[in-house]
Amino acid sequence: MQQISDYELELMKVIWNNDGTALYAEIVSALSAKGMDWTKNTIITLLSRLIDKGLLKTNKIGHRNRYTAIVSAGEYQASQTETFLDKVYEGNAKGLVSTLIQKDLLSPSDYEDLMTYWQSIKKQV
Repeated sequence: MQQISDYELELMKVIWNNDGTALYAEIVSALSAKGMDWTKNTIITLLSRLIDKGLLKTNKIGHRNRYTAIVSAGEYQASQTETFLDKVYEGNAKGLVSTLIQKDLLSPSDYEDLMTYWQSIKKQV
């Protein structure tokens, strides 16, 4: 999956948070609520880039465009996590988890929750 800029990611978050689809006006409204008053040209350019990168598609509704995510937030997060893991930790997930624990980014409670989650997944297999 192609990398996207931080600004493109903000647009994707708006669309993902709107059940994966949004009209331009809904995007502008959501960005404004976050204090991001971007120009129309900036938003249209970023949306076009996301379409070109295969993350969004557009459908005409009268004179308006509805933007729909082709990639879910979960798919994007998984892809970016794998890329990060390969780039920074050479694919060593244990190294990543060790860092999270050492830097107190993963609490004992988080660890217990993950173990419970892992056990439930093992039972399903």
